[in-house]
Amino acid sequence: MIGLIKNLFNNKEVLVFILGMMPVSELRGAIPAGLAMGLPLKNVLLLAIAGNLVPVIPMLLLFEPVSARIRKLRLFKKFFDWFFERTRKKADLIEKYEVLGLAIFVGIPLPITGAWTGCVAATMFKIKFKYALPAIIAGILTAALIVTAACIFGKGAWITVQKFS
Repeated sequence: MIGLIKNLFNNKEVLVFILGMMPVSELRGAIPAGLAMGLPLKNVLLLAIAGNLVPVIPMLLLFEPVSARIRKLRLFKKFFDWFFERTRKKADLIEKYEVLGLAIFVGIPLPITGAWTGCVAATMFKIKFKYALPAIIAGILTAALIVTAACIFGKGAWITVQKFS
Protein backbone atom coordinates (compact mmCIF):
# COMPACT_ATOMS: atom_id res chain seq x y z
CA MET A 1 0.00 0.00 0.00
CA ILE A 2 2.78 2.43 0.93
CA GLY A 3 4.54 1.59 -2.34
CA LEU A 4 1.37 2.42 -4.30
CA ILE A 5 1.02 5.80 -2.57
CA LYS A 6 4.70 6.58 -3.10
CA ASN A 7 4.41 5.72 -6.82
CA LEU A 8 1.31 7.90 -7.20
CA PHE A 9 3.15 10.94 -5.87
CA ASN A 10 6.21 10.22 -8.00
CA ASN A 11 3.98 10.28 -11.08
CA LYS A 12 4.05 13.80 -12.55
CA GLU A 13 0.74 13.35 -14.36
CA VAL A 14 -1.04 12.28 -11.16
CA LEU A 15 0.41 15.29 -9.34
CA VAL A 16 -0.92 17.68 -11.99
CA PHE A 17 -4.35 16.04 -11.79
CA ILE A 18 -4.40 16.23 -7.96
CA LEU A 19 -3.24 19.87 -7.98
CA GLY A 20 -6.08 20.61 -10.40
CA MET A 21 -8.59 19.07 -7.96
CA MET A 22 -7.36 20.87 -4.85
CA PRO A 23 -9.31 23.94 -3.70
CA VAL A 24 -6.28 26.17 -3.17
CA SER A 25 -4.28 25.41 -6.31
CA GLU A 26 -6.89 24.27 -8.84
CA LEU A 27 -5.62 24.55 -12.41
CA ARG A 28 -3.97 27.88 -11.54
CA GLY A 29 -1.31 25.87 -9.75
CA ALA A 30 -1.52 22.66 -11.76
CA ILE A 31 -0.66 24.19 -15.14
CA PRO A 32 2.53 26.00 -14.06
CA ALA A 33 3.58 22.97 -12.00
CA GLY A 34 3.06 20.57 -14.91
CA LEU A 35 4.95 22.79 -17.32
CA ALA A 36 7.75 23.27 -14.79
CA MET A 37 8.01 19.46 -14.49
CA GLY A 38 8.56 19.29 -18.25
CA LEU A 39 5.28 17.66 -19.22
CA PRO A 40 3.86 18.37 -22.69
CA LEU A 41 1.41 21.30 -22.77
CA LYS A 42 -1.42 19.15 -24.17
CA ASN A 43 -1.10 16.64 -21.31
CA VAL A 44 -0.85 19.39 -18.69
CA LEU A 45 -3.99 21.11 -19.97
CA LEU A 46 -6.03 17.91 -20.14
CA LEU A 47 -4.97 16.77 -16.66
CA ALA A 48 -5.35 20.18 -15.00
CA ILE A 49 -8.78 20.82 -16.53
CA ALA A 50 -10.00 17.28 -15.76
CA GLY A 51 -8.77 17.58 -12.18
CA ASN A 52 -10.46 20.96 -11.79
CA LEU A 53 -13.75 19.56 -13.12
CA VAL A 54 -13.86 16.54 -10.77
CA PRO A 55 -15.24 18.34 -7.68
CA VAL A 56 -17.68 20.61 -9.55
CA ILE A 57 -20.73 18.32 -9.85
CA PRO A 58 -20.48 16.94 -6.29
CA MET A 59 -19.99 20.47 -4.93
CA LEU A 60 -22.98 21.86 -6.82
CA LEU A 61 -25.22 18.99 -5.74
CA LEU A 62 -24.02 18.38 -2.19
CA PHE A 63 -22.63 21.60 -0.78
CA GLU A 64 -25.95 23.01 0.43
CA PRO A 65 -27.28 19.90 2.22
CA VAL A 66 -23.92 18.93 3.71
CA SER A 67 -23.04 22.43 4.91
CA ALA A 68 -26.54 22.85 6.39
CA ARG A 69 -26.04 19.74 8.53
CA ILE A 70 -22.48 20.56 9.52
CA ARG A 71 -23.40 24.15 10.44
CA LYS A 72 -25.49 22.78 13.30
CA LEU A 73 -22.21 22.13 15.12
CA ARG A 74 -20.95 25.33 16.78
CA LEU A 75 -17.34 25.04 15.56
CA PHE A 76 -18.38 24.51 11.96
CA LYS A 77 -21.06 27.19 12.11
CA LYS A 78 -18.41 29.82 12.80
CA PHE A 79 -16.28 28.55 9.94
CA PHE A 80 -19.16 28.46 7.45
CA ASP A 81 -20.42 31.89 8.54
CA TRP A 82 -16.93 33.28 7.90
CA PHE A 83 -16.59 31.35 4.61
CA PHE A 84 -20.00 32.46 3.29
CA GLU A 85 -19.35 36.07 4.23
CA ARG A 86 -15.94 36.02 2.52
CA THR A 87 -17.46 34.45 -0.58
CA ARG A 88 -20.33 36.96 -0.60
CA LYS A 89 -17.85 39.88 -0.45
CA LYS A 90 -15.88 38.53 -3.41
CA ALA A 91 -18.93 37.56 -5.46
CA ASP A 92 -20.43 40.94 -6.37
CA LEU A 93 -19.93 40.03 -10.02
CA ILE A 94 -22.05 36.89 -9.62
CA GLU A 95 -24.76 38.68 -7.70
CA LYS A 96 -25.00 41.34 -10.40
CA TYR A 97 -24.67 39.26 -13.59
CA GLU A 98 -25.67 35.80 -12.28
CA VAL A 99 -24.63 33.07 -14.76
CA LEU A 100 -22.35 35.30 -16.87
CA GLY A 101 -20.86 36.71 -13.68
CA LEU A 102 -20.26 33.18 -12.40
CA ALA A 103 -18.37 32.25 -15.59
CA ILE A 104 -16.24 35.41 -15.35
CA PHE A 105 -15.66 34.92 -11.61
CA VAL A 106 -14.39 31.36 -12.12
CA GLY A 107 -12.43 32.33 -15.24
CA ILE A 108 -10.36 35.12 -13.72
CA PRO A 109 -7.32 33.40 -12.21
CA LEU A 110 -7.00 35.41 -9.01
CA PRO A 111 -6.92 34.34 -5.38
CA ILE A 112 -10.35 33.46 -3.94
CA THR A 113 -11.82 32.78 -7.37
CA GLY A 114 -12.08 29.47 -9.18
CA ALA A 115 -14.33 26.47 -9.48
CA TRP A 116 -14.54 25.67 -5.76
CA THR A 117 -15.54 29.19 -4.73
CA GLY A 118 -17.72 29.43 -7.84
CA CYS A 119 -19.65 26.34 -6.71
CA VAL A 120 -20.15 27.85 -3.27
CA ALA A 121 -21.28 31.14 -4.78
CA ALA A 122 -23.65 29.39 -7.20
CA THR A 123 -25.20 27.63 -4.22
CA MET A 124 -25.41 30.83 -2.16
CA PHE A 125 -27.04 32.79 -4.98
CA LYS A 126 -29.37 29.89 -5.86
CA ILE A 127 -28.17 29.55 -9.46
CA LYS A 128 -29.77 26.41 -10.88
CA PHE A 129 -27.48 23.45 -11.58
CA LYS A 130 -28.32 23.45 -15.30
CA TYR A 131 -26.98 27.03 -15.57
CA ALA A 132 -24.21 26.87 -12.97
CA LEU A 133 -22.46 23.81 -14.43
CA PRO A 134 -21.89 25.23 -17.95
CA ALA A 135 -20.89 28.61 -16.48
CA ILE A 136 -18.30 26.99 -14.22
CA ILE A 137 -16.99 24.83 -17.07
CA ALA A 138 -16.67 27.94 -19.26
CA GLY A 139 -14.84 29.68 -16.42
CA ILE A 140 -12.46 26.75 -15.98
CA LEU A 141 -11.64 26.74 -19.70
CA THR A 142 -11.12 30.51 -19.68
CA ALA A 143 -8.83 30.30 -16.66
CA ALA A 144 -6.87 27.50 -18.36
CA LEU A 145 -6.28 29.71 -21.40
CA ILE A 146 -5.24 32.70 -19.30
CA VAL A 147 -2.90 30.71 -17.05
CA THR A 148 -1.35 28.90 -20.03
CA ALA A 149 -0.77 32.18 -21.87
CA ALA A 150 0.79 33.70 -18.73
CA CYS A 151 3.10 30.71 -18.34
CA ILE A 152 4.18 30.75 -21.99
CA PHE A 153 4.62 34.54 -22.03
CA GLY A 154 6.41 34.48 -18.68
CA LYS A 155 8.82 31.79 -19.84
CA GLY A 156 9.52 33.70 -23.05
CA ALA A 157 10.12 36.93 -21.13
CA TRP A 158 12.45 35.14 -18.71
CA ILE A 159 14.51 33.66 -21.56
CA THR A 160 14.75 37.11 -23.19
CA VAL A 161 15.92 38.70 -19.93
CA GLN A 162 18.55 35.99 -19.47
CA LYS A 163 19.91 36.57 -22.99
CA PHE A 164 20.55 40.23 -22.24
CA SER A 165 22.00 39.67 -18.76
